[in-house]
Amino acid sequence: MALMITDECINCDVCEPECPNQAISMGAEFYEIDPGKCTECVGHFDEPQCVQVCPVECIPVNPQQVEDKETLWRKYRRLMAGQPA
Repeated sequence: MALMITDECINCDVCEPECPNQAISMGAEFYEIDPGKCTECVGHFDEPQCVQVCPVECIPVNPQQVEDKETLWRKYRRLMAGQPA
């Protein structure tokens, strides 16, 4: 499951540096998560770091990008091998 940032985002800048996959970047109005790079921190941490630091709790699972743990592990391995998302 890739995560997403909702329009409740206050652009506080704390999530972007926490993402080990560099999946978070500033969008047109607020931060966005690239679902091709988001592994919910699988392979790096036990919990998604952006969710842990978000002060307004605006980072839910993206219902359009539901993935199981094995899929997230495959994505993590692909990203670590330097293959495109």
